[in-house]
Amino acid sequence: MDLLMLAERENTLLGQDFLTWLWYKSEINDGMFEQENGERFMLYMEQRMSVQGGDGENVDTATVNSASGDMTEVLYGLRTGKKVTRAQLKMEIDENIWQVQVKAEDFTLSGLKTPKVDMKDEDGDDPDAKFLEKIYLIEKCLALFDRVFKEFITLRISEDWQDEVAKFRHWLREGEK
Repeated sequence: MDLLMLAERENTLLGQDFLTWLWYKSEINDGMFEQENGERFMLYMEQRMSVQGGDGENVDTATVNSASGDMTEVLYGLRTGKKVTRAQLKMEIDENIWQVQVKAEDFTLSGLKTPKVDMKDEDGDDPDAKFLEKIYLIEKCLALFDRVFKEFITLRISEDWQDEVAKFRHWLREGEK
């Protein structure tokens, strides 16, 4: 196996661990996360999610696209050893809501929806204001995503990771009941 293939495989595994942990963490914390400045925000995984397990020809995937939020099939997939490979994230601060799709394999973000930017230019002061506000909202989404990834990676490389895995497994067993 060449070095590039090994790096791609490691990135995929890290991405799957991250999205799987993020689902677990968002469930046990009722979606509540905290930025470094102490400001709280909500993050949920919703509507669209895929889990995958196996190697080579034995890859098995379960995908849910449920507006009702029924994640039974992907939760069952987790219980059988699969990991999250794609997820739709919903992030909220106050009345502002962002939605974005994340792919574990290469951390691709797609389909980003930011809070609405008021398109009425009543003052007419700054012609770039709407554009700059949109860029700010995109950057804010990326900062929230980076924050939860930093929390994950800090835990993942720490001695506490095995405790977190044990808590995750307990959460999965509790969900079966």
